[in-house]
Amino acid sequence: MVAAWRERLANMHSRLEWSLILVIAGAVLVLVPILNLGPPPQSPLRISDHLVPLFGKFLCLALLALALDLIWGYAGILSLGHTVFFALGGYALGMYLMRSIGDAGVYRSALPDFMVFLDWKELPWTWRGFDRFWFAALMALVVPGALALAFGFFAFRSRSRGVYFSIITQALTYALMLLMFRNDTGFGGNNGLTDFKRILGFSLHEETTKVALYVASGLALLLGYLVCRFVVTSRLGRVLVAIRDREERVRFLGYSPLRFKLFVWTLSAVLAGLAGALYVPQVGIINPSELHPSAGIEIAIWVAVGGRGTLIGAIVGALIVNGAKSVLTAAYPEYWLYFLGALFVIVTRYFPRGLLVSAVGWLTAGFSSGKRWLALRRGMAR
Repeated sequence: MVAAWRERLANMHSRLEWSLILVIAGAVLVLVPILNLGPPPQSPLRISDHLVPLFGKFLCLALLALALDLIWGYAGILSLGHTVFFALGGYALGMYLMRSIGDAGVYRSALPDFMVFLDWKELPWTWRGFDRFWFAALMALVVPGALALAFGFFAFRSRSRGVYFSIITQALTYALMLLMFRNDTGFGGNNGLTDFKRILGFSLHEETTKVALYVASGLALLLGYLVCRFVVTSRLGRVLVAIRDREERVRFLGYSPLRFKLFVWTLSAVLAGLAGALYVPQVGIINPSELHPSAGIEIAIWVAVGGRGTLIGAIVGALIVNGAKSVLTAAYPEYWLYFLGALFVIVTRYFPRGLLVSAVGWLTAGFSSGKRWLALRRGMAR
């Protein structure tokens, strides 16, 4: 058993790669909290309190990009509707956070403030059970997974793929966005869910709570990456790549693409729901704007910029684009969309495999050239 696991881990990464992953994970999960909680406020080494939830937000969006890369990069399924699963996970935890407010809201009612404002007399059935964290956390995974399973079954069974499947997923996103905008659905309408105060009894405004949510986001991203890497380096992963490249040939060989695509599609939706659940308490709001069709396109840009079909590239792309967005929308908000469009055009035109793969290629080529130059110098010296 131990030998089998060693072989499996070796298939996933080399020893050097595992060492790099551990170093990066240690820096993300340990160094940032220490630099936030340890140094005094005046210290130049201290990471300020507002940066911790911002970094946590980036990690959640990186997990969302990872979920998309799993299906797009390895199964050839381009979804422009992954914001559906992300938002469902966010709304599930947001409902728990709203129930946790209790009578500390503006109207001092057991009902959420927006329900009191709309003259609701009791909680709708969709809110039952969300006063318990374990139930909300479970629903943040089960609801996106169940919707993906049902949607994927009919879509893949009808052999929808390519641009047609992408259009269907975007239509699903738009339909859910319109549903969430309605006040009578009981999800906050246009304003969504906000004004959260505590989670598991801890204040969301405390530094330690923000750090705990940040660490949870980092652990979720690490776990999500390991799960995805385990899948794509297994025999299942090889079948997925074959389906991506030649689905008809895979079907001719006796495999059922439906089962493989349905499994990876549902797993991707669960990861997106997890990202949404961790995202909401750190940004403090969830509303229908998260379901805007343009958001689904933006996720695909993250993956394309970093490098599709690499997993790590999706994470890097999400961090680069969202980091740039955070800086540029504060300094030059009117130019952000131009920058995003230009970045996408440049990457697809000159770096079609993504920035990460291109950078690795440059480093490898430079290292090989250096070795040849050293060998030539030694030969001349002799």
